[in-house]
Amino acid sequence: MGEVGWIAVLVMTFISCNAVPNLSGVHQVTGTWMGSTTVPCTYVPWEGFTEHTLSWSLERDSSVSTIFRRDESGDHILPAKFRGRLSVPKNSPGDASLLIENLEMPDSGHYTCQVVWRSADNSLVTRELTTTVKVVKAAATKPIIRAEPGLTLPAGASASLTCEASGSPPISYRWFRSSPAATAQLLSSGAELAWSSLRPSDSGSYFCEAENRAGAGAVQRSDAVQLTVTDLPTTTATLQRSVGTTGGHHSTIGQGQSSDMEHTPTDPVPTTRVSRMDTAPVGPFTDTGSPRVAPSPLLYGLVAALGGAALGALLAVGLGYWRRRRRKDEPLYEVAFRRTADVALLHTEGEVPAKSLQEEMCSNTAKTTVKDRKSPEYENLMTAMESQYEAEGI
Repeated sequence: MGEVGWIAVLVMTFISCNAVPNLSGVHQVTGTWMGSTTVPCTYVPWEGFTEHTLSWSLERDSSVSTIFRRDESGDHILPAKFRGRLSVPKNSPGDASLLIENLEMPDSGHYTCQVVWRSADNSLVTRELTTTVKVVKAAATKPIIRAEPGLTLPAGASASLTCEASGSPPISYRWFRSSPAATAQLLSSGAELAWSSLRPSDSGSYFCEAENRAGAGAVQRSDAVQLTVTDLPTTTATLQRSVGTTGGHHSTIGQGQSSDMEHTPTDPVPTTRVSRMDTAPVGPFTDTGSPRVAPSPLLYGLVAALGGAALGALLAVGLGYWRRRRRKDEPLYEVAFRRTADVALLHTEGEVPAKSLQEEMCSNTAKTTVKDRKSPEYENLMTAMESQYEAEGI
């Protein structure tokens, strides 16, 4: 074997002996006070090596303490001051970076990332990487303005301008409006400037300022933005109380009003309800675009009263007709007497016994009508019976 062959064998042997994962990162990281920062620590996973444990330690003022440890039982954050502020990615092989949130000034120091792997032959391999973290208070940067939903909007729309700056919190903001006299008008203090309903008079140039305590009183001013508010169209202004298109796809309602558009594909025209205290209920729009006013409840009451009166009159007329018809259909009675000896002996003051009359009626003697008798007793009897029948209403 020549020299080249021996060199190749030695190189392969060296690589195989040193074929283990290695950590990579940076030497220094600068974080902003009250902000967040990531201390990188990564490696390339190797076949045959399994991550056994992962830990982060902090060296500050000649003392070293473990602040984070991951093993088979899970993640553990040891110092109480770091709880809720430290995290390491999970389910991401090869990434052991440390995220520190809400940075404090004492968080500055030397952070060491240590990873222990278990090889295929059950041996342990350890690697470490140290990074210096420096926490500083950063002055506020020049802010930028974010407009939602834009800078050119119609009257009545809502809008907002947001001022954003970087630096150590807390950062205070102020909003100004430029004027022709080159003097700015202070509008509000806060990161957001909002309008619930724009007016044409709101058009103008706006800018914001940002500052924090780390900047030693230095104020950062943003570039000015121009807000343009367009007037409402003439047709919309004249119909702003209640306007709807016949197609049912658009409805324009004036400022301060609320509306509820209901439209189904089968309806020829949409139905619009407008809630107002000073107008009558509005029904569906006609072909000419004018609303139909709903009938008054008084009209329904009047119709009901007239109908009741007419029904009562018809009932009264029918009842009277029925009574007259009943009287005409009642039978007439004819009074007849049997010819007996007792009837001939009647005198003016006497009365015919009921038993005698019943017996005489049951007899087989021939009938004789009252009008055949001419005696005074007969006439008196007829007069008495006629008076009785007239009293009974027959």
